[in-house]
Amino acid sequence: MTEDRRDVAMAERLVKARDSIRRQLGAVIVGQESVVEEVLIALFARGHCLLQGVPGLAKTLLVTSLARILDLESSRVQFTPDLMPSDVTGTEILQEDPTSRARELRFVKGPIFANLVLADEINRATPKTQSALLEAMQERTVTSGNTTHELEAPFLVMATQNPIEMEGTYPLPEAQLDRFLMKILVLYPSRDDLNRIIDRTIHRDETQLEQVIDRDAIMQLKAACRDVLVAEHVQEFAINLVMATQPGTKYAHQLADKYIRYGSSPRGAQALVECGRVLALMRSRLNLSTDDVREIAPSVLRHRIILNFDAHADGQTPETILTQIIENVSAAAVL
Repeated sequence: MTEDRRDVAMAERLVKARDSIRRQLGAVIVGQESVVEEVLIALFARGHCLLQGVPGLAKTLLVTSLARILDLESSRVQFTPDLMPSDVTGTEILQEDPTSRARELRFVKGPIFANLVLADEINRATPKTQSALLEAMQERTVTSGNTTHELEAPFLVMATQNPIEMEGTYPLPEAQLDRFLMKILVLYPSRDDLNRIIDRTIHRDETQLEQVIDRDAIMQLKAACRDVLVAEHVQEFAINLVMATQPGTKYAHQLADKYIRYGSSPRGAQALVECGRVLALMRSRLNLSTDDVREIAPSVLRHRIILNFDAHADGQTPETILTQIIENVSAAAVL
């Protein structure tokens, strides 16, 4: 099989896998098509995702259902104010050998040692515990004492959080937010979707989910996404989007200078390309386009910009600012 045919076959395989996963999730999740799409993009782009929405929007159900559909080892951590870092990463215990009576330290793995980790209501834990995920999310390792333990690939953290201003929550450290590939907003269902939710509640149908893709297939599809071609002008477009969010530079958008305290890091540009590649392959294309980058930009950049006081005073949000920045950069790219 030639390389071009292999790439086309991988694109078809990814589309088929996406449709199968969507179909399975559709049996338990009503609506939220865009949320499901972006979660799958994060999965195949080898990145972590953060789902934000008010309670009751099926964020946790979406992640737990996905874990059942994928043939991966999964774990769930319910974040609470009294959760300790060792409750997530694991800890060393003193163990006595029954024969020699000698004592030695043995590392007991925590729930982070799984392929798919659900960090449920992550912003209910203290920043110290939240930061316990930093090494695992970036380096795919966990260090205990003088020993570093490797995490098995694929490794994906899917975190849910309620809006920051809700009672009993803690802001996520900026360093941890930057390690999430995407921040996905889960919104209220439409009237029709809400009606379907009530119908399912009344009938109480039991849904049996099937595993539709295994670990090896996920790794192969991830590798295929990295083969999607990126033209120079598309790469420049992604760079321009990121630099437009950085205040105080000659490339900054006027809204960035006025309302943004800190703009996107270089990880933002990397994420635009990686997520865009997956989106392109999902659309059966072997090259990244500016439309792919533009579509994925809000979810990639919204958690990577920090607003200043003037923005809050004027009622600005990351959404309102990014919308104008993306439109401006897109218009300049056409000229």
